[in-house]
Amino acid sequence: IDFKGVNMVINYDLPTSAVEYIHRIGRTGRAGHTGKAVTFFTEDDKPLLRSIANVIQRAGCPVPDYIKHLPKLQSKQKKKFIKKPLERESIRTTPACFLKKAKRKTKTTKENTKEKKKVKEDTNGSKLQTVPKS
Repeated sequence: IDFKGVNMVINYDLPTSAVEYIHRIGRTGRAGHTGKAVTFFTEDDKPLLRSIANVIQRAGCPVPDYIKHLPKLQSKQKKKFIKKPLERESIRTTPACFLKKAKRKTKTTKENTKEKKKVKEDTNGSKLQTVPKS
């Protein structure tokens, strides 16, 4: 799929192979256009870095020396990473303040619904007076 106008790709998890890395960053810089790719990695990802760094270096981009000198990944280890990628905690791109706000809104909506049901359940015919919680 070609998305026009994509000029940056952010990888929140490191691809398990150089081929996968190329595929992911290929969403940017198509048809002669320039683009950028940012990839986040952890200490656990270090074994995978060298092969991806080689691809980056062959493309003419700078690679930090410490990555170039990481030990090569043995084929047995590589197969293991491809077969069973690292498990990570879920990553959220929504700021915590927005999540809290949405949670409060949902909570108030549920409380309002309960209050409306109480009013309908009143068998005396008179409406219940409810006091909002602060």
